[in-house]
Amino acid sequence: MKYLKIFSIVSYCLIMLMGQMIAIPFILWLGFTVFDFGNIDQLFAFLGLLGMILSFMKSKHPVLISLISFALMISAVTSRLIHVSIEALNYNSIFYIYCNSNIIDILNYKF
Repeated sequence: MKYLKIFSIVSYCLIMLMGQMIAIPFILWLGFTVFDFGNIDQLFAFLGLLGMILSFMKSKHPVLISLISFALMISAVTSRLIHVSIEALNYNSIFYIYCNSNIIDILNYKF
């Protein structure tokens, strides 16, 4: 189950943001935008990074932590989808891999 979580985080980091000349990985956008003060994207970048950190924390309620982590990480992607055109976010295959592996990870927990 730990490998599925790592696979999910790696696929999240490899979502590509298309620029005018080159594409950058989503993790670089998150890292640079956290320090871009005075911008609403800073909040969503912080939430995305917080979701990544939360996904590796141990807790008594792992399903709740995984759901919160998933919601925080998705908020950063939806923020980018709202601000840029859909062609600028190359998320199709990797984003679906991230969502599916995260959902499978949540469903594997014993209640």
